Formats: sequence, C-alpha cells, structure tokens
Amino acid sequence: MRRDTRLLRAGDDPRMSRTTLDGTAAAPVTVVHVVRGEADRSTPVDRGRFTAPALDLDRLVWPRTEPGPAFDVPVAEIVDLLVETGEALKADRAGLLAEALDRMVPVSPLPAEVLERAYAVLWRSFQRPGLYAQIDHELGGADVLDGWREVRLPDDRIAATRAFPPRLVHIIAGNAPGVAAMSVVRGALTKGVNLLKLPSNDLFTATAILRTMAAVAPGHPVVRSFSAVYWRGGDEAVESVLFRPQFFDKLVAWGGEATIRSALKYVGPGFELVSFDPKTSISMIGREAFASEESLARAADAGAADATFFNQQACVASRFQFVEGSWEDADRYAALLCERLGVAREFSSADGPRVAAELREEIDVLRSMEPEYRVWGGYDGRGLVIRSPEPVDFHPDGKIVNVVPVAALSDAVTHAGVATQTVGVYPDIRKAELRDALACAGVQRVVSLGRAGGMPPGLSHDGFFPLQRLMRWVNDE
Repeated sequence: MRRDTRLLRAGDDPRMSRTTLDGTAAAPVTVVHVVRGEADRSTPVDRGRFTAPALDLDRLVWPRTEPGPAFDVPVAEIVDLLVETGEALKADRAGLLAEALDRMVPVSPLPAEVLERAYAVLWRSFQRPGLYAQIDHELGGADVLDGWREVRLPDDRIAATRAFPPRLVHIIAGNAPGVAAMSVVRGALTKGVNLLKLPSNDLFTATAILRTMAAVAPGHPVVRSFSAVYWRGGDEAVESVLFRPQFFDKLVAWGGEATIRSALKYVGPGFELVSFDPKTSISMIGREAFASEESLARAADAGAADATFFNQQACVASRFQFVEGSWEDADRYAALLCERLGVAREFSSADGPRVAAELREEIDVLRSMEPEYRVWGGYDGRGLVIRSPEPVDFHPDGKIVNVVPVAALSDAVTHAGVATQTVGVYPDIRKAELRDALACAGVQRVVSLGRAGGMPPGLSHDGFFPLQRLMRWVNDE
C-alpha cells in the first residue's frame, strides 16, 4: 500500500486544512459517507475545513415494520462475504485503503509508519477461523443465529431461544484503525442493521472497509445493512432523533468519559447502552526477572512492547509497571525499559509525540527529588521512565512509563481497579496466583507480559462477550 507523501501535516481533528509543499492551499478534504451500503454522492456541505454530505436522517434508520436486509441470510454466507472482504482489503486493488491512509496521516496523532502497518493488517480481522471463533465461543454456535435453538427446561418442557438480529448504532473510537474493522465484523455477524458514527480522529477507515465490501458484493443484504456517517459528537439535533428505541435497540459506544456520559442520557426502556469504557493497563514484573541478565532483558523488552502499543494510544498499552524487588532492582529494570521504549515495533514507532509542556514541568520536579524518584529518558518522544515509591498522580502518556517497586506482586493488586483493562505479568507462572485477586479488583484481562496488544477473537472484551451482548435474545416457551 503506497501513501501519497506530497501533503504536509497541517493540524489535527476533523478540520483538515492541508497545504502542499509549495505552500499553496489544497482543496478541502471530502469525507465520504456510506448510506445503506452505497457511497453518498450528494453535494458536499462545508463543515469548516472539510466537506461531507448533508445528513438525511430518514435514510439512516430502518423501519421496524420490516426485517433488516440481512435478517435471514445464513451465517455461512455472511462469513464467506467477510472473508472475501478481507482478501480485497489485503490486495486493495481499488486503492480505497490507500486513499483513506493518505487522508489519515495529516490528522492522526499516530505516526505515518504505524498507520501504514495498521492498515496493512486490517484484513486479519476478516479471517475465517477468527470469525467462527467469535460465533462458537460467544454464542455457542451458528444455529442460534440461523434459527431457534431448542433447550430442555427443568420441568422437562421444551423451549426455544434465538439470537435475533439487532438494530445497532455504533459510536466508534478512532485511536486505532482496528476498531472500525472490529465494529464492521461484529455488526455483520449479528445480521442486524448498523449505523456507524465516524469518529473525528478517524473519518476514513470505516467507510473504506464498507466501500471495499460493497465492491466485493454490490447490493448484498449485509452491505445494505450498513451506514457510516459523521456528525459532531453530542449534537442533540441529530442524536435526539436517532437515539430512540423506535429505530435502534442498542447504542454501542466506545470512547472517553464524556462520550459515555453523553450517551447515557438517551438510554431508557427499549434502548440499551453497550459500553466499551475508557480503560488503562498495567504490568507486573516478578523477581524472577532478576535471575540473570538475559531474563531481565526479556522482561524489559516485553514491558516495552506493551507500553508502546500504538504509541500508548490504545487502552491495552501499559502505563504503570510494578516491579517485585528493591529500589535498586526497579532502577535496573527501568533503565533497560527506557532503552527499549525507543525501538520501533509493528504497531509503534521509535519516535513518539514530544512530551507536553505541562507534563514536562511535573517531571522536572520529580528529577530534582532523587533518590526517592529517578527519571530516565528525555522529552523527545523516544520514551521516558519514572521510578517512584508510589504511582504518580498524573496520567503517563506518549511513551511515558511509571515503574513502581513492590515487596510482592500481590501488593500491586491494590493499584488495579474497574478502570484497569489489561495486566501483563512476568513470568507466566505468576499469573495463576494473581488472576483471581485481579478479577476481584475489576480487571478484565490477564496476559503474558508482552502480549497485551491485540485481543484474540472469541474471548471476552471489557468483561463481556460482545456478540452475546449485541444480540436480541428471544424465547419461544
């Protein structure tokens, strides 16, 4: 996939004024909308520094008086379509992903090389084994999607249940392109109708995927089950009309606290919130890491891999790392960790964003407080590590990691909570002694250190099985 590098970075957010190398203003970027599986060709409307079609709210809802287009499509056919879409994304013969990437680079907080690698593997979300893993592990098989599953009740009566196709409106996050792919896959597997709100920090990925799917199978019922458009988050003129139970069953919301709180005001009888809440992640490094120089190097490299996933923009990225040992042990680990934060990986770059001035001032204060605090690295975005006796009271971000020594890994459990998504543990053997206590604290994932990035299909996500939550469960008793 080749990216057009003739355009310079000019800003962030969806206000995409772009400037060419000779200093002349480029034409405003046009954001494509997809409505019921087709690109919206209506006249673009000026949205400030980008243009997009005006919203026709009537066309963004599907009437309850009739089934959605894909309600009766067999699961096997949907899986085949998704697999073909994945192959088309991989080849990108029409250049739709390349076009989306070109438009993302000037406005994304992620470096171009990270975006390029993320786009290059979007097709992985559409592989057949992963699709069936979700169906089998989350729903118990395709039979409950294709029809009614008989169940025997305790009094020997026979009942039937079905995972009925839902009507979903998705507020997706833009911190990683994979979120759009995940949302399209889940929406398709439910057989339901789906309206995706494009996030301001990724106005291009979801529509590129949907347009690729439409090119694979024009007019297919699954294709016609999707719309993807942009409106300003919190716009009551739009959301008060769309977020209603007569149109949708569930609001699937990703994002920060403001997004979730804004969504909550529309929740009521018949309109449910499925929330992928904002999360942070941590790491726990056992004293076994100090058995040899080799084991310490392995632990530091794994800790750096977790800390730099999508340059620490993803929920799974580790920000606080608890080291079982003395201050001197923690210092040895922190020094090696800092070196490895500047290593480019599949989904991270050697250079991240420069440390913001306000955060830099706080860290400068800590530098003056040795030996209680120690700081490795600089403010150039290549990685910075703070060793402190307790977790710092600010949010480490942009390849900044806080290393905290603890006498025992069990002591670190007190620093986990319901906002902690992933905990990476080194070595693997220590996970068994910690996972129940971490689950009790509210943690959703316990993984081997270095494996925080990416979630295997078919497992729970943020403490629930997404497909199971997205479906409408109906009984015949």
